Amino acid sequence: MGDHDTVRVRLRAALRAADPWTALYVLNTDRPDGLAEAVEELYRSDADRGGFRPYLAWFLGGLGETGDEVLLRLFAEPVLTADDRQDLLKAAVARGLRLPAELLRLYAGEGPASGGSDARADAPPAPELVDAMGLSGDASFAPRLGALLEIPAVRCRAALALGRLGARAWTAPIAGRLSEVTGLDHTAFAVALELMGDPAAVPYLLRRLVESGDEQVYDVHHALVRLTGRDPLLPERVNGAAYAAAVRAAWADGRTERAPAVVRDLVVESGARARFSVDGGAGRIRVAFDPPSPGSSWPRWNRSLTFDGKPLYRVGSLCDTCELGLTLLDWPGDEAIRIAARMRGRLAGLDRLDAALLAEWTPVLGELETGHYQALLLDLPLERVSEPARSWWYRRAVARAQEDGDDSDHGDDSENADASESGDDGAEDHWPGVSHFQLAAPVPGGRVPFTYGALLPSQPLEALDPATVARHSAAIGAGERPAAVVLGWIDDRYVEARHEERWLVGAVLDGHHRLAAYVAAGVPARVLLLARVGGGAGADASLEGLTEVAAAYGCRH
Repeated sequence: MGDHDTVRVRLRAALRAADPWTALYVLNTDRPDGLAEAVEELYRSDADRGGFRPYLAWFLGGLGETGDEVLLRLFAEPVLTADDRQDLLKAAVARGLRLPAELLRLYAGEGPASGGSDARADAPPAPELVDAMGLSGDASFAPRLGALLEIPAVRCRAALALGRLGARAWTAPIAGRLSEVTGLDHTAFAVALELMGDPAAVPYLLRRLVESGDEQVYDVHHALVRLTGRDPLLPERVNGAAYAAAVRAAWADGRTERAPAVVRDLVVESGARARFSVDGGAGRIRVAFDPPSPGSSWPRWNRSLTFDGKPLYRVGSLCDTCELGLTLLDWPGDEAIRIAARMRGRLAGLDRLDAALLAEWTPVLGELETGHYQALLLDLPLERVSEPARSWWYRRAVARAQEDGDDSDHGDDSENADASESGDDGAEDHWPGVSHFQLAAPVPGGRVPFTYGALLPSQPLEALDPATVARHSAAIGAGERPAAVVLGWIDDRYVEARHEERWLVGAVLDGHHRLAAYVAAGVPARVLLLARVGGGAGADASLEGLTEVAAAYGCRH
C-alpha cells in the first residue's frame, strides 16, 4: 500500500472512530504528508462527503496553509451544493481567509446558501457570509453590509465587517447607532469604530459617553483611547459606578489631543519596592486586545503583548476560568532594544531603589501604557527551560490532573513530553513556543496554592553571545549583581472553576545575557520588575500577588 493509500486509510479510520473529533485531533498532531489532499479527495466523493462533511470542513481549517489551499479550491467548485459551501465558508472564515468576491456574490445569490436549505427568501444572509464580505477587501460589499446594520440578527457582524473593510463612509451610521444597541452588540459597534480608525467617530463617542449607561462606558472609553491616542490616567481601584464617573470626568473637557507622558505619584516604600503612575503613557509596550476573530461571538477576547502595535506574545483571554497560555508570535524590532538599553547605566550594580533612580528613568517609563505600577527589586531563583515537559505551563496541567485523581493522561512531569495516544494534550500543547526562564519552584507562602512564575524573552536565547554570558558570570561570581529589567503582571485564574492558580508573568525588556549568566552561576537573578496593577476588581489580586512575590524574593541589601 502506497503512502497516499496509507494516509487515506488512516483518515477514514479517524472519521469512523467512536469519537471522530479526538481521533482527527490525534491524526493532525502527527500530520502525515498528503493529509490535506486526502481530505480533498474524500470531500469530492459524494458518498464520503455525505457521511463526513461536518468533520472534513472543520478538519481542513486546522491543517494550516495546505488546508487553506484546499478550502479555496473546494469553495470554487461549481458542482458542490450550497450546504457544502456553507460548511467550507465557515471553515474559511474561521481561518481568516480572503475569498474571491465573485464567489461570495455567487454564494449570496443562492437562496438556500445564505442560511441553509430551509432559509426564507427574505431572511438575512448567513453570519459567515457577512464575515467573509468583511474579509474580502472588496469595498463594493459596503452598501449591502450597511443595510444589515438595521437587522438585529447580523448587525454586529455587519458593523465589524465594515470596520475590517475600512469603509469610512459608514463611520457615522455605526457611531450614531451606539445608543440603539446594548451588550455584545454595543461592544461590537465600538470595536468596529476602532477597526475603522476614523477620527470622525470621536465626537459621537464623546456624546455617547455622557448619555450611556455605566455598563457601556468601558467600550466608549476604549474606543476613544484607540482613536485619539490620548490615554488619561484613572484612579487605581475603582469599578462600577465609580469607574464610569472617573472616565466621564477624564473626557469631560472634550480634550482629545495626546499630551506628553507624565510619571507621577512616585513613592519609594523600601529599597526593594516603589510605586508610581504613568499618565498619558505612550503605550508602545502594552497588553492590548487583538482584532476580533472572524466568526467569534466575542468582539473582545484574545490579547497580545505588543510593541508599537506589533504582537510579540499572545496572552489569551480575560476569562478567569480559562487557562493562562502565552505563545510567541514574533520578535520586536531593534527599537525595543534601544529603549530598554536607556536604563542600562544604573543596572550594573543595582542594590536598592530610590526616587532619583526612577526619576532618571522617567523617559523610558513614559513609553509604558497608562496605569499604576509597582517596581520590585527581586532576587529570583531562576532556571532556563527549553523542554516543554519541564515548563510550568505543562507541569501545572500534570498537577491538576493528579489533584483530580486522574493522572492517566500525563506521565512524570520531567520525562513525559508527549500525550498518550488517546488524543490528550501533550507538553507541546502548553508550551509558549520559546526557551525562557522560570521560577525554579512555585512562590512560597502565598494564599493561592500554586503561584508559578515565567519570564519570556524578547530575543531568542539561542542567539545570546556566549562570551558576554561568560563575562557576566565571572562578575556575578565576584559578587556583582547586575540587574535585568522585566515588564510583568500578576494573573489570577480559577481554571474550570476548580483549580485556583496564580502566575507572575514577565517579558524581559533588557538583560537576557545577565539572566543567562545568573542561571549558569546558580545564583538568584537580580531583577527589576515593573508590574502594572490591574484596574477595577483585578487590582486587589494584583497587589496581593506582588506583595507575596516581594515577601519571598525582595532584595535584602
